[in-house]
Amino acid sequence: MPSTAMHSATLPPPPLADVRLRIGGMTCASCSSRVEKALSRVPGVVSAEVNLATETAAVRVSGGTGAATLISAVEKAGYEAVEALATPAAEAPGSAGGWPIAVAAALSLPLALPMLGLLVGRHGMLNGWLQMALATPVQFWLGARFYRAGWHALRAGSGNMDLLVALGTSAAYGLSVYELLRGHGAQHLYFEASAVVITLVLLGKWLEARAKRQTTAAIRALNALRPDTARVRQDGRDVERPIAEVRVGDIVVIKPGERVPVDGTIEQGASHLDESLITGESLPVARERGGAVTGGSVNGDGLLLVRTRAIGAETTLARIVRLVESAQAKKAPIQRLVDRVSAVFVPVVVVFALLTLLGWGLATGAWDAAILNAVAVLVIACPCALGLATPAAIMAGTGAAARHGILIKDAEALEIAHAIDIVAFDKTGTLTEGRPSLVDAVPAVGSRAELLAASAALQAGSEHPLALAVLAAARDEGIAPPPAHDAHALPGRGTAAEVDGRALRLGSSRLMDELRVDRSALQPRADGFAAAGRTVSWLAEIGAAPRLLGLLAFGDAVKPTAAAAVARLQRLGIETMLLSGDNRGSAGAVAAALRIGRFESDVLPQDKARIVDRFRRGGRVVAMVGDGINDAPALAAASVGIAMSGGTDVAMHAAGITLMRGDPALVADAIDISRRSYRKIRQNLFWAFVYNVVGIPLAAFGLLNPVIAGAAMAFSSVSVVGNALLLRRWKGDRE
Repeated sequence: MPSTAMHSATLPPPPLADVRLRIGGMTCASCSSRVEKALSRVPGVVSAEVNLATETAAVRVSGGTGAATLISAVEKAGYEAVEALATPAAEAPGSAGGWPIAVAAALSLPLALPMLGLLVGRHGMLNGWLQMALATPVQFWLGARFYRAGWHALRAGSGNMDLLVALGTSAAYGLSVYELLRGHGAQHLYFEASAVVITLVLLGKWLEARAKRQTTAAIRALNALRPDTARVRQDGRDVERPIAEVRVGDIVVIKPGERVPVDGTIEQGASHLDESLITGESLPVARERGGAVTGGSVNGDGLLLVRTRAIGAETTLARIVRLVESAQAKKAPIQRLVDRVSAVFVPVVVVFALLTLLGWGLATGAWDAAILNAVAVLVIACPCALGLATPAAIMAGTGAAARHGILIKDAEALEIAHAIDIVAFDKTGTLTEGRPSLVDAVPAVGSRAELLAASAALQAGSEHPLALAVLAAARDEGIAPPPAHDAHALPGRGTAAEVDGRALRLGSSRLMDELRVDRSALQPRADGFAAAGRTVSWLAEIGAAPRLLGLLAFGDAVKPTAAAAVARLQRLGIETMLLSGDNRGSAGAVAAALRIGRFESDVLPQDKARIVDRFRRGGRVVAMVGDGINDAPALAAASVGIAMSGGTDVAMHAAGITLMRGDPALVADAIDISRRSYRKIRQNLFWAFVYNVVGIPLAAFGLLNPVIAGAAMAFSSVSVVGNALLLRRWKGDRE
């Protein structure tokens, strides 16, 4: 009998699940780092990423670890948490309004005004006990949040912004009480410093929260596209139902001007639909019977009856929301460096403040000035801006991209894309329309009708563009294909099936060469088609002696925007190349028309991946653009995979960026928004470090009043988020 250990080793690993939490109470990068560590220590947690800007945690768990366990761990660390599904986007638990700032300002203003009067030679300091009466509620009531959060940080053996504020303002308040009890005059009291610093920090956090809310505007706009109800036709009557009660297969009635509630196919009617908030396409698109509609688009001018094919979490809109949320929640690689700096930042600042205190006190004997200078060091050094610099830019960048039909799967793709220096395009469906038509059918034996019938039989169950062209031609000519048995795809080569007792193969020249089929009888015709940019497929019968039955020639128009898209990439200094499974003539014709200097033809899916990987290993940053199953290996192998949404789900899953409409111009747009976002990240990190590198020495040398330090600290966070928000003005190629 096998041992328990041996038996357990054969068990499959427990399934992984993703849990998303909204976190309340975080104020700086040190807080997000502490929450991340608390979650990582929970048994069953595989990975945890906490984002300060979105105030969310993305946790991957195994072994049945539930949200309740994770929430408990966050609360033990001193923060609030709820499962993300339980709260609307952009609303964090525990968020407060603006009333604390108003009350703090009302109490602090009488303390600060006499200070301003001194600048113009006016003396009017309040009585010391009155100053204390005004400052105390600000310090211990309105500022209680800093004590609570700072205490939690100390208990966890770390520091955060709240601890610095609590230490600094308590020192100024305590010194003032000490001087007041000693009977010193009002000019030796510093109640205004502690009260005004707390007021400014509260104001800064409130402004920062408002600015951060704007960075999540893209998510809220997408969520607002979801109608709450749908009109379902049932037994000849139209019944209004909650969207949760609509089922796949239901017929939904959509009147002109209404928002489409589900993904589906038009059963009756024709109209123009506004899909601008989903695909970024500014003009309405025509849809008629058999056409697909996407939930969230607006019906223009016709009554539509739509058969539901996706609801709830499976709709295109829901998937878009998930992708954007996922991209905004994840960390860019550069953020990990910031996290390591933040982990040691607060302890270093506390030591620096202590050295400032001792240095001034021992050197001058003026311990009140020493305390004020140490307070200024503590206040100016709060690492809020450092924690917000990267995620704020990522949130604004991914949100702006989503509004223009570019979905960025994660922050890593956004960061890497800025460095792309070569873009490899698939041909069919990417640079061409992807709707080829059958130009000619040339039999080697038998008639054209027999060739078409046999070819259509092999393609009957396929959704490949060339297969659809064959089926359409057979249908137009009134040819009914015979049944095919054991039909299956030969990846990158063609299809195989048994038709009327004959083993048939339809595919590329490569497939014919592998099968040793003699093509000499029709090769001159094939060369002529290839020279004209046509795609050629061959039909052969496989038996004791393989024989050629004929060839099919297809034509596919280049997309109207493809030439301008390639030219724009080249103006950006990016090399372009074409990777196609088609013959050399067809691939070469498209490359020449679009002025793409480098192209590879007759390549299999694994060949595309190998070529892309070769460039990567050569030090290039490669983007692969494709739309089909055969592009998936190359999309995964590229530095950044870019999938056209009109293609297959497999391609979109393998890609880091998805283009919501099949427009090659969006490739340059995706790279452009990545470059701008990365530029904002670098600008934000530069200014976040500058505030501290310049501010801490000024404070230590007594050149920075604590009130000015508090204002600078508050301004640093707001300016970083405000700089990131400039990305919302990006308009893509229209700029």
